[in-house]
Amino acid sequence: MGPPPKLRSPDLLRLMLAWRLQAEALGGILPETRRLLTRRGTIAPEGRALGDGAILRRDWQGRRIEVVVAADGFRWEDKTYPSLSAIARAATGTRWNGPRFFGLRESTP
Repeated sequence: MGPPPKLRSPDLLRLMLAWRLQAEALGGILPETRRLLTRRGTIAPEGRALGDGAILRRDWQGRRIEVVVAADGFRWEDKTYPSLSAIARAATGTRWNGPRFFGLRESTP
């Protein structure tokens, strides 16, 4: 198997443990709620709600990155990507949260 993954977020671990304790004490998610959650289906990536043809722009290190929202993903430099994060990674060479990179989310302090 290999070594366990490094702990990336102590706060997230605390929340997960608290939920687990509450679920054991109170019974967890009701079957009806679980059914509703599974029926919800897939969630569209952030940015798609802007509608087909919307343009997102970002100036980064002297370069303008311009993305077009499309029905099947996001277009940048004649290629379609499944997410804004994939474009941000391709454009910068580092991992980014795509919606944050393009200004669709507030950055955290």
